[in-house]
Amino acid sequence: MLHLIFEKLQRWHQLSKLKKHPNTFVRSIKIGINNHFILSGEVKKVMIGTAVNFRNYIHILVDKKAELIIEDGVFMNNFCSVNCLNSIFIGENTLFGENVKLYDHNHAYAAVPEFKVSRSEFSTAPVRIGKNCWLGSNVTVLKGVSIGDNCIIGAGCTIFRDIPDNTKVFNQQQLIFKPVV
Repeated sequence: MLHLIFEKLQRWHQLSKLKKHPNTFVRSIKIGINNHFILSGEVKKVMIGTAVNFRNYIHILVDKKAELIIEDGVFMNNFCSVNCLNSIFIGENTLFGENVKLYDHNHAYAAVPEFKVSRSEFSTAPVRIGKNCWLGSNVTVLKGVSIGDNCIIGAGCTIFRDIPDNTKVFNQQQLIFKPVV
């Protein structure tokens, strides 16, 4: 019984973070347990549409001057993560399997005079996911990628280049498909 009260308080606390932030607009969202929203005080914009559903253990980070737009009817399954330092757009009625990861940035690095990866500097590029997409479990989407409308991304894929509309991707092999009519 006590754990149910704790879960309800935790959901309320996370929702209040979203709804009370001055640059955040939330229309209708349902969240599960142990979700974690980290919003910089200086985010450009966070918009979450109607009938959005985040299951359990969702992690969303939106840094200063970044923009996150999640349209109506988006579903994120357990353990998904959205890390936004620039701009991420998710189109309506898009479904995420478990453990999907979105990154609009990479760590900056230098190869000369010696190889060094920065811990605090990043290169960024927008990520766009179209409407009516399905990203299977354990998909990772990297910076600068645009996924078209009506796409299926198979489980375990790492998406590092653009995917056109009406495409299935399995292990980075693109297959054009016609929707079943």
